[in-house]
Amino acid sequence: MQPAHDAVPGLNDAPAKPEVREHAAAPAANLDDFRERSLHRGVNPLIYWTLRALLVPAFLIYLRMQRVGREHLPKSGPLLLASNHRSFLDPFVIGTLVRRPVYYFAKRELFEKRWQAWILNALGAFPVDRGAGDRAALDTARAILERGDCVVLFPEGTRIRKGPLSTPRRGIGRLALESGVPVVPIAVRGSEHVRRGCRIRPRKVCLRVGRPLSFPTTGTSSPALATAVTDRVWACVSLQWEWLGGERASQAVGERSAPQPARSEARPQTSDAPAVRARGERRAPTTFVRESEREQALPSGDHEPADSPTSGESRGGEVRAA
Repeated sequence: MQPAHDAVPGLNDAPAKPEVREHAAAPAANLDDFRERSLHRGVNPLIYWTLRALLVPAFLIYLRMQRVGREHLPKSGPLLLASNHRSFLDPFVIGTLVRRPVYYFAKRELFEKRWQAWILNALGAFPVDRGAGDRAALDTARAILERGDCVVLFPEGTRIRKGPLSTPRRGIGRLALESGVPVVPIAVRGSEHVRRGCRIRPRKVCLRVGRPLSFPTTGTSSPALATAVTDRVWACVSLQWEWLGGERASQAVGERSAPQPARSEARPQTSDAPAVRARGERRAPTTFVRESEREQALPSGDHEPADSPTSGESRGGEVRAA
């Protein structure tokens, strides 16, 4: 890669050295080599099946992996697996669902180290340039599907470690329409809690597989049609995710936008409020006033209303003057 000041006109007008140009073109050539290897040679049987034999019991015992809906996966024929992406373990746990090699997209940054790129490619990974509409990666996946193998695709395009599912990209719709193979929605939950730094912690991982979806083969797909198919597939993935107890997008938005309840402040008791009698305090006895005594206490000319509780015609009982 050339220094940043080489892009400024007039600062360094000397042509770049041939070895620098060759180094800049090397990564693109290597990516094509890895795609060709996945297309023509496939996985390395010795490394793939040996690692799978070790990982399956480790996932079942250490991670308490739970796999629901495996009966929906066809045992033969091309298959496109669409899943959410929470951790680097997702391709490996999804690969345990079927007993045949699984190929999957991997970001091109993982192929910068030669030893790491060789291992990933031997396990079925081929590079994709995210965010650039990598047509070569889609053509590689379509060719793998045409020969009858399985391909894993993460429509979100990147790992979403927390919260609900993210918005998918329409690459899954394009590939489904151009290949015409069944698309199986898969949800993975719990894998984001396994890795913490360099430690692999014993956290439960759950997978749920939905019924395959079929779409017509169009050869070429318009953006609107690819978006519609992507929405259909992602709705089924979201259904599996919610069945596993995953958080809904609408639920997360509602919790963030809900107003916080106001704190209740104690109000001082006014004089109009009834007094609270302390425990053990005796109530004052009620005094009944005779009618003759009450008439003497009233000023002359004043008479008590007829509906008064102390009136002689009170509903509570007859009280006659002495």
